[in-house]
Amino acid sequence: MMAQKRMVSVLWSIGRSSAHRHAFIPMSRYCSSSPITQKPPPLHSENESLLENLSSMGVDLTMARRRQPGVLRKLLTNEQGLAQFLKSKGADQQTIGSIISRFPRSITRSCEHLEERWKLWRNIFKSDSEVIGILSRSPESFFRSSDNENLQENITFLRSLGITPKDLHRLLTTAPRTFSNSVELNRNMVELLQGICLSLGGKDHEHFAKTIISKNLYILIRSTNRVKANVNFLLSSLRLSHAEALLLLQSHGAQILDLSHESLKRNFKNLQVKLQCLGCSKADLKKMILNYSLVLFISSERLNEKLGCLMDAGIHIHQIIQKPKVLDFSLDILKQRLQDLSRLGYDFQKNGIAVLDSSKKRFHAKIERLGPPSEL
Repeated sequence: MMAQKRMVSVLWSIGRSSAHRHAFIPMSRYCSSSPITQKPPPLHSENESLLENLSSMGVDLTMARRRQPGVLRKLLTNEQGLAQFLKSKGADQQTIGSIISRFPRSITRSCEHLEERWKLWRNIFKSDSEVIGILSRSPESFFRSSDNENLQENITFLRSLGITPKDLHRLLTTAPRTFSNSVELNRNMVELLQGICLSLGGKDHEHFAKTIISKNLYILIRSTNRVKANVNFLLSSLRLSHAEALLLLQSHGAQILDLSHESLKRNFKNLQVKLQCLGCSKADLKKMILNYSLVLFISSERLNEKLGCLMDAGIHIHQIIQKPKVLDFSLDILKQRLQDLSRLGYDFQKNGIAVLDSSKKRFHAKIERLGPPSEL
């Protein structure tokens, strides 16, 4: 009994000492948590104080729960500091609420971190309002990574490759995960691309890698194994010469490297079988892909529908092989355009199909030149 009393006394002393130390921890950020001396909420429950704060700021809690539910259980957050920071950069309350709703983890960033990251971004973007505009569209691009040093190292590395400010801008807004990668990971991809160029007899391997990154902004967040497998598949399946391969990969073919290897093989096989059924040769298949390799993004079902639609309108398969970019348009747009041209008695065999491969504005202008305006 005496031993038990001494043990209780010791534990009580330790508890008081621990509580005393915690009471003087300095808080450098705005915080929604209850005082640390209070009993913490049950495991996995949401922080009610945080929910009240976020709700008063116009945050969509349903969306926040769906996107990053764990944030709402945190005891230490910086939503007020974040709001003040964004407001100082020109964001209104609605924009701030929308940013937090779509990327709740933003409220875990300290004010020091935000200031440092903002400076890095402003080295690429022209104004605060431009950065706010990007955050309002894609908050993940700014808040996803918490490693500012890694961001700086990646910016320095990409600039050393000759990546233009315009492409850095596009990378940050379109493929922000590029800057979450370690520099070593990005360097591995660049070295792979440069090696591919050299293996194909290319002379300027640095320009080759830079061109592919510019054409395919997602390339640096893909695995080197995928890219290597896709390049080898295209080389062997199409029996490309070195010159053909270099030209393809530095144009629309750069985007094909983004496909999963299984999707690339499946879509290639579907296209091959469909063209064979239509009486086309292997040379026709190769020509079609060299003319517009993005046809390999089209699924078998969608490919059949679009080819059927075009050929029913009197277009020959060899015309499509010459201008496969027409397959980029949705089936509904193709049907509408074919209907508009049919009303005017348009002859595809005589005039070709280039009219189908044009912007909405140019197509409508062409229709007006061809005859009386139709219901578009």
